[in-house]
Amino acid sequence: MTIVLNPVWSNGVQKLKVVSQTPTKPAKGLLPPVHNDEIHALRCLQQLRSKDKPIEKYIYLSQLKDADHAMFYRLCLANMAEFTPLIYTPTVGDACLQYSHIFRRPEGLFISIKDKGNIGKILRNWPRKEEARISVVTDGSRILGLGDLGVNGMPISIGKLSLYVAGAGIRPESTVPICLDLGTDTQRYLDDPLYLGLRQRRVPFAEAAEFMEEFMREMAAVFPKLLIQFEDFATDKAFAYLEGFRHRYPLFNDDIQGTGAVVLSGFMNAAKLSSAASGRPLTDHRILFLGAGSAGVGVAMQLMSFFKLQGLSEEEARDRIYLVDSQGLIYDGRGPMAEHKKYFSRKDYTGAPMTDLTEIVKHVQPTALLGLSTTKGAFNQSVIETMAALNPRPIIFPLSNPVRLSECEFHEAVEWSQGRVLFASGSPFPEQQYNGRVLYPGQGNNMYIFPGLGLGAILSRASAVTDSMVEASSLGLANSLTPDERAQDLLYPRVERIREISAQIALSVIRAAQKAGVDRSLDLRTMSDAELLGFVRSRMWNP
Repeated sequence: MTIVLNPVWSNGVQKLKVVSQTPTKPAKGLLPPVHNDEIHALRCLQQLRSKDKPIEKYIYLSQLKDADHAMFYRLCLANMAEFTPLIYTPTVGDACLQYSHIFRRPEGLFISIKDKGNIGKILRNWPRKEEARISVVTDGSRILGLGDLGVNGMPISIGKLSLYVAGAGIRPESTVPICLDLGTDTQRYLDDPLYLGLRQRRVPFAEAAEFMEEFMREMAAVFPKLLIQFEDFATDKAFAYLEGFRHRYPLFNDDIQGTGAVVLSGFMNAAKLSSAASGRPLTDHRILFLGAGSAGVGVAMQLMSFFKLQGLSEEEARDRIYLVDSQGLIYDGRGPMAEHKKYFSRKDYTGAPMTDLTEIVKHVQPTALLGLSTTKGAFNQSVIETMAALNPRPIIFPLSNPVRLSECEFHEAVEWSQGRVLFASGSPFPEQQYNGRVLYPGQGNNMYIFPGLGLGAILSRASAVTDSMVEASSLGLANSLTPDERAQDLLYPRVERIREISAQIALSVIRAAQKAGVDRSLDLRTMSDAELLGFVRSRMWNP
């Protein structure tokens, strides 16, 4: 066996590091005599499909990834539509809820509030520091729509990184899943004898902020080439940490920026179809949001780009977006509100509070209704029929995850709109037959965005993830539909093309990083688009 050594510098001293290589096959006699990978792939699929519950399939795939990650990713790439709902939403939600009960062996880094003052030493325990390129970090305080899960949020970090590997070819050894344990306010976990986290209430924000300052400082010191993705932090923390760190470290928040980018992409395609049906210009669209948390406001901020791309000013773009929270339409005269809601608070409404969604739809007359409320059934028959009466092709995006928290289901939207709906959801729904036609639901899943965005940021060695890079990822996705996909009125490309899509998005992100002057791989600037795309594809790991 040939051993390859690369020189590396550590604290001013040059050392030699063994280059990680593809594991060699076991020696003769350590495998059955007729074992081969092709048949074993069929065997693994058969074992997976013999499980009748998604959570059992999740457990099986987790063990397969641990035992043979090359086979896991090989099967994942060949069966993306089947595997994605198992390793990410919706199944990962159940995996988080049951994490302390289905736990087999540790994966990733766990750092608790009790490690404050000693975080750097904990990070240095990671065995693959030199290879680390991407980390997904959560504190478990707002997992999907499931609430404060504490340390049970770790499967979110693990699942996202599995999609980085499958979707963008990031090397498995370059990924670092991290869960920060700052306590939990969910009593059932504090009472659960099997709970794997600290048995204490979540620490106050000021203490958490001090912890995060140390954590980010030490992350940059221990992993100097690392891109960080924040995931599922509670709304107030999500905005505060993004704003506090994004200009100092290469990072982005997937709930705020990734969700916004993927929804912007789907909305751009839906708006064109809706305007073609109504004959109204793209500037006439109005968007009504149900849900004004970090995801809702993040998506609303991103969708302003749609109107600005049509030539509208920032004020004109903001005027076309309306937000509704648990207390109804958000407007100035309603009284005190959270800071992150104020930007979209209406100044042109001074009447009594409006809380009924159907009445709000009649008042606003939106062309698009987007849900990030985690309120099952919020888009009821009355709401959707009102949207359909206002629009020849209503845009309805129930984006809350998992399925059991979705504002409506695809079959309901199809039936109540007489098959005219332009639909995208956060979780997958089956296709529907209507009047002899097959209608396909879009899935506004962040996995279309973050693998390519992350790959582009890593390859360009971006010192920051700028708004222009996020917007570039969205435009790259919107433009990735094939003629066949457009003919079927699809809003998103088929997930089986994820590697191709991620490569194109990475190209767009690298160019945006160069234009913003945050790229540090300066040699990429001299490449043509064709050369750069070839370079991106050459850096994608294949199992």
